[in-house]
Amino acid sequence: MVRRVRAPRVAEVVASAIRDDILSGRLTEGDVLPTQEHLFTEFGVSPPALREAIRILETEGLVSVRRGNVGGAVVHLPSARRTAQMIAMVLQSRSATPADVSEALLHLEPICAGMCAARPDRMSEVVPYLQDEIDLQSTSFADTARFVSNARRFHEMLVARCGNEPMILLIGALELIWSAHEAGVWSDDSPGGGRPEAATMRAALRDHRRILDAVIDGDSARAVRLAQKHLAAARRHTLACGADTTIEAKLVSRPDH
Repeated sequence: MVRRVRAPRVAEVVASAIRDDILSGRLTEGDVLPTQEHLFTEFGVSPPALREAIRILETEGLVSVRRGNVGGAVVHLPSARRTAQMIAMVLQSRSATPADVSEALLHLEPICAGMCAARPDRMSEVVPYLQDEIDLQSTSFADTARFVSNARRFHEMLVARCGNEPMILLIGALELIWSAHEAGVWSDDSPGGGRPEAATMRAALRDHRRILDAVIDGDSARAVRLAQKHLAAARRHTLACGADTTIEAKLVSRPDH
């Protein structure tokens, strides 16, 4: 039997070539694609095929098209936030809940804490970043909204500095989804009034300092254990104060284009 293989459309070939330029680093964040006239000449394609290629890349989030005198297709690199948007949409379509996301992080984030503690370069590549987040929490303690935001960044930084790119991307996306939910729970518009108790905030700050100490000491097992205990407590507080509804993809901020 003869297998029929569909030949790729011209637009797909052009989109693939430009996509490769973006992912390989030949085009970087904020670059503007050459003019249509230049691309017509480079690829030898018709205007409709080129426009379709740009639409393919726009759908993938790799370019955004500006109109007017300063128009053009602006390049955007893939990011954890764009990944978070897509994952949030998939989770919402599957009726996943914030509790599901926090349970996943309960298992995954402590692994990142242990990896941070195990890094031989942790004193330069991990510790200063975690310390900065803790310092921000300390100075913003009287401002609940700022404290909650700064506290979430500590968790995001634990993942971001773990040293493993696939984990940074995937777990980082889940962190962003949970952070969006938590921000909604503790906002002034929430049913709970956006006011975690001072004792809860002090306990979170204390836990973060203890996790940092474990990282400084290079004690992976202790970092994992402390992160697990802290996340379990934080999860209880947030889910108790926020309606455990389906994930809302709209809460994950769209990347600026």
